[in-house]
Amino acid sequence: MKKIECIIRPTKLDDVNAALSKFGIHGMTVTQVMGCGLQQGRKEIYRGTTYDIHLLPKIKIEIVVPDRWLDDIVTIIREKAYSGEIGDGKIFIYTIENAIRIRTGEQGDAAL
Repeated sequence: MKKIECIIRPTKLDDVNAALSKFGIHGMTVTQVMGCGLQQGRKEIYRGTTYDIHLLPKIKIEIVVPDRWLDDIVTIIREKAYSGEIGDGKIFIYTIENAIRIRTGEQGDAAL
């Protein structure tokens, strides 16, 4: 099993979620986060004063999938989260040893 953790633009969440649902992924964790990278934040003017905002709002999606789905899901996320601009985000992949469904005790792929 693999855990896919991706950081994307908030405006891309609906597109990514719809594509993953269509593929058959219905379990995911979505968190609103703040972050910075190459995008380097933005400048805002409030009452005549310029402020540098270094941390921008992002969305973090976490999904655990069987190994056989990994490449397909990464492709879906890359295609749907892509805008071509700096700040599109990152995808991280981790190996998961086991998963256990608390309610039934199912383990491994069956627990997903």
